[in-house]
Amino acid sequence: MTGYQIFWPLLAHVALVYGLYALLGLRRAKMIRAGSIAKSDYRENRGEPVESLVVKNCLANQFELPVLFYACCILLYVTEADNIVALGLAWIFVALRYAHAAIHVTSNDLRYRSPLFAAGYIVLAAMWIWLSVWMAMG
Repeated sequence: MTGYQIFWPLLAHVALVYGLYALLGLRRAKMIRAGSIAKSDYRENRGEPVESLVVKNCLANQFELPVLFYACCILLYVTEADNIVALGLAWIFVALRYAHAAIHVTSNDLRYRSPLFAAGYIVLAAMWIWLSVWMAMG
C-alpha cells in the first residue's frame, strides 16, 4: 500500500481531539455564564464542575494510549507494513476511541467505557504485533 492511507485514521483521531477541545470550551463557557464557576478558577484548575471535568479527563486520555498509535502508524509507513491489515486495525482503533470518548463525555458509564478502552488497547497491541512480525519477516 505505502501511500498515505495509514495517516487518514491518524488524522481522524486528531479531529476527535480538536472536537473535544471545542466541547471543553463550550462547556466551560456555559458554566461561567451560569455562574457555576468563576473564569479565574480555571487558571489553577480549582473545583472544575463535573460537566467540563469529564471532557477535560477525556481529552487527557487522548494523549495517553493514542501516542503509541501515532508512533505505530508512522513506523508502519516507514517500514512499508501499512497494508490492508494495518489500515483496518488503525480504523478500528480510531472508531473505538470515538465510541470511548462519546461515552466519556455523556453518561461516563464504566460498564460501557471500560470494554471500549480494553478493545482499543488490544487492537493497538495487534498493530504493534503486526509491525513486529513484518519487520522480523523482512
